Amino acid sequence: MNDLTTYTDFFKEIVNTINSTKYEAYKALNKHHIGQNFEIGKLIVQNQEKNNWGKSIVDTLSRDINKIIDGAKGYSPQNLWRMRQFYLEYKDNTDLLELALTIPWGQNLLILHQVKDIEERAYYLNATNKLGWSRAVLLNQIKANAYRHHLKDPKQSNFEKALPVHLSEQANEAMKSEYNLDFLGITKPVLEKELENRLVENIRDLLLELGYGFSFIGNQYRLKLNQKEYFIDLLFYHRILKCLVAIELKTVEFEPEFAGKMNFYLELLDEQEKQLDDNPSIGIILCPIKDNLEVEYTLRTNNKPIGVSSYKLTQELPNNLKGKVPTSEELKRMLTMAINNSVDSDKSKDND
Repeated sequence: MNDLTTYTDFFKEIVNTINSTKYEAYKALNKHHIGQNFEIGKLIVQNQEKNNWGKSIVDTLSRDINKIIDGAKGYSPQNLWRMRQFYLEYKDNTDLLELALTIPWGQNLLILHQVKDIEERAYYLNATNKLGWSRAVLLNQIKANAYRHHLKDPKQSNFEKALPVHLSEQANEAMKSEYNLDFLGITKPVLEKELENRLVENIRDLLLELGYGFSFIGNQYRLKLNQKEYFIDLLFYHRILKCLVAIELKTVEFEPEFAGKMNFYLELLDEQEKQLDDNPSIGIILCPIKDNLEVEYTLRTNNKPIGVSSYKLTQELPNNLKGKVPTSEELKRMLTMAINNSVDSDKSKDND
């Protein structure tokens, strides 16, 4: 090992130590801030009950705090009421409170007001902590029903086999089982190229849907091997995972050869584009439909970290099709009726 390599490793270790210390300091400060808000909420509730004080006490308290602590925007009457609600919501659930102490106040309020189910709250609190979701990303995940998709359609990848333990857990958290591309406004079948172009045109919305940490590098990213060229649909860099993320878009049902092609792209990325301090590149294949068992068997034979997720383009039918296309429930009823009629018909023939 030469002196330059030795110094590079040494420098990287120093920078990582500085960044890690900064992050730990931020987490400690945030935990103190959220804990303080919980205690203030507790004191308000206890003193209202003890002294039989009404709502006006919060306005008085806010006014008097701001006389002493000049310019303290966090002690408005509205925010004091939020602290009171925060205490009431979590005073009997220490597990949720511990999660709430790990994320910023703004994200806490968003979850508090948007999510009422306990398990669902735990999911968003935990995900926000692990993935560092901003308020905008968190709101987008809630609107897209990320928790319900998490329950209904488990994530499918070979991350556990292809990545170190700590990285595979982070990569799994960063990937979703289904992506909502409703913001594209597509209501009819499209070619892969058009889908890609629409996503690039709406890159801000796509980044919100992907989640925190994704930085867009480019589309149709060119790779070369000998005299042949290959193009990745969308290429990102993930700042938390510290790796390149290749996304391939498909407008047809998942096929095993998609994974083979992605495996090849990742091999090229790791050899040609990956930096010395980057983690192994990750691939995500997006398909409108996938057979979970087929995906599971396919990923067993690939040595590069690949995830397969589905996507939906619209949450509701366009106006000109409403009332003309049966809903999923109507299709189920129609199928049940057809099966019953078939059975009755067979019984009738047997009796004859």
